[in-house]
Amino acid sequence: MAAAAPPLRFDTDFAPPTGSPEAAAPGVARITAPNRGPYTFTGTNSFLLGQDRVAVVDPGPDDAEHLRALLNAIGGRKVEAIVLTHTHTDHSALTNRLREATGAPLWFGGRHRLSRRARPFERNSVDSHSDWDLVPDRVLADGELFTVAGMRIEAIATPGHCANHICLGLPETPWLLSGDHVMGWNSTLVSVPDGSMAQYLDSLRKVIALPYQTYLPAHGGPIENGPGYARALLAHRERRNTQIFEAVEGGARRLSDLLRIIYPRLSLSLIPAARMVLVAHIEYLEAAGTISVRRGPLGTTIRPA
Repeated sequence: MAAAAPPLRFDTDFAPPTGSPEAAAPGVARITAPNRGPYTFTGTNSFLLGQDRVAVVDPGPDDAEHLRALLNAIGGRKVEAIVLTHTHTDHSALTNRLREATGAPLWFGGRHRLSRRARPFERNSVDSHSDWDLVPDRVLADGELFTVAGMRIEAIATPGHCANHICLGLPETPWLLSGDHVMGWNSTLVSVPDGSMAQYLDSLRKVIALPYQTYLPAHGGPIENGPGYARALLAHRERRNTQIFEAVEGGARRLSDLLRIIYPRLSLSLIPAARMVLVAHIEYLEAAGTISVRRGPLGTTIRPA
């Protein structure tokens, strides 16, 4: 019998020193960028892997202060690779400046791409926050084992938040760098067509089944029981599917109806994110055949299937 999902509790107490390296795991240092915000929490966590030589995971936003912090932490050591969990700009915008400073090659899970073809007149809400022009020197494939900075790493494809998202496992250790796929401070934004709710849920199930126990996310602090927390996230998303279906059965027909029913006390700054995630859930339920969706110039109408 599958283990029951624990209650979903967010950890909002993480208070890292901005710009200063902290030990996050053996051979792993975390440096938090100064881009605190409603979508980034305390800022993007960049990671340095290795000792005598290093790899940089997720350089972060294009910020001169953060570049100086990374170079100070590198301290003249050889940078063998710059590795990205994905190509949203809060993770990748500093890449080119760091490449110029270090000469390191760029490795990630392939160029930024949509999770599905955009519909006519459909707006990609995160288009301007995506690094479409970055080209990897090496594409990391799902399940690929590689060595960088003297450390063995496993690339784990986890699409959903976006199509090219990967997590990075440290085999034979409890540690998983979970990027934006699993974060302890909040649930993950899924915005179609950049992301996919179906792929996100499948990717949650995938990491739950892996042996890694402690997750180091790209925003927020470490997650000690990673698989248990991921199960709670999965149950949360499945409950949201049920809430939406029940609201539609009860007469909700517009996205505004669902926002009012499901997020009655949400702050104004988070309404755009809530709308994006609801649209992703609606698409998931439509594909499952539980609701019917009609899209037109005056908006989207939702009905029971």
